[in-house]
Amino acid sequence: MNENKVPCCGVARFLVLLDGPWATLIVRQLLLGPQRFTQLRDALPGISAHTLTHRLKRFEAHGLVTRTAYAETPPRVVYELTPLGEGLRDVLESMKTWGDAVPNEIIVGNVKYNEASLADISISVPLPALKSPS
Repeated sequence: MNENKVPCCGVARFLVLLDGPWATLIVRQLLLGPQRFTQLRDALPGISAHTLTHRLKRFEAHGLVTRTAYAETPPRVVYELTPLGEGLRDVLESMKTWGDAVPNEIIVGNVKYNEASLADISISVPLPALKSPS
């Protein structure tokens, strides 16, 4: 990415690193500890080997994940979050808290958003004040 195009907004910066389907779910799995490729693939039903490989390479290039290859037979490769990647723990925990509070009916689309349908939801995830770019 060109330095002139690096976003100032923290949310946009987050999305540059964790864009696309599966990205946050891969990080969620790696928050459980170091894992091999097959462990990640098995934990994420529906992800293709191509997509998982692409995301892991991207995370490694951005410093979110380390890839350790062991000189063994059969070959063993382990992926692990770096301290930067581990810093996403609170973000994903907040996402989980928010997601757990959303009623199933809204997720499956059986009700439309309105104040009455959301009256019982209490979400207490404080957001920092958003600054406009200078």
